[in-house]
Amino acid sequence: MDFNIGIFGVVSIGGIDVWITQTVVMTWIIMAVLIAFAVVVRVKLQSFAQVPSGFQNVIELIIETFDGFVKSTAGPKLQFLGNWYFMVFTFIFVANLSGIFGFRPPTADWNMTFAFALSTFILIQAMGLKYRGGKYIKGVLFEPHPLFLPMNIIGELARPVSLSFRLFGNILAGMILMGVVYNVAPVFVQIAIPAALHGYFDLITAALQTYIFCALSLAFISNATGLQDE
Repeated sequence: MDFNIGIFGVVSIGGIDVWITQTVVMTWIIMAVLIAFAVVVRVKLQSFAQVPSGFQNVIELIIETFDGFVKSTAGPKLQFLGNWYFMVFTFIFVANLSGIFGFRPPTADWNMTFAFALSTFILIQAMGLKYRGGKYIKGVLFEPHPLFLPMNIIGELARPVSLSFRLFGNILAGMILMGVVYNVAPVFVQIAIPAALHGYFDLITAALQTYIFCALSLAFISNATGLQDE
């Protein structure tokens, strides 16, 4: 039973070694699937009717639901962030679901989850400066007293770390537990129990952790801008 990330090879680009790992390959596969689906939707958009039905209903329901989620979480003035976080939500959810097909989820690699958390951290700072300017820097670093500067810096840096570890830890824990069941449990147990566990870890947990990641990200950004008080 090996939970290490597999390495398929190393490619040298401009003198820099790029490791081709399971995470990288699965990321490429998920990207290809999502891009192909987006192309199909785009083609079908050309024939969408004024009165929606069938496939059009499903697409419009998804978009409207996510728009409502962004509006209620971050506020109407930050609704433009929905484009980015719809991509984040979709990718993370599909990545989490890949475990149900026997693949190692890319989100079980901390490098992947930290990259998404880092993008949220950058957006927090950018949106805070955009809407509050110097007041944001003062509020984040020097309040309630300048002596709290070191603690405030640690608190800010802890956000992407906690965001990334929450997602990474839950997905990795589910993967490890499923591996234990398949490798340790008797054969007759493997027939029934894994189905229920897959339903929880690969479906419920996948959706829940995706929602939590995006909801916390949007809430942090909204809090940094101060727009929730308007």
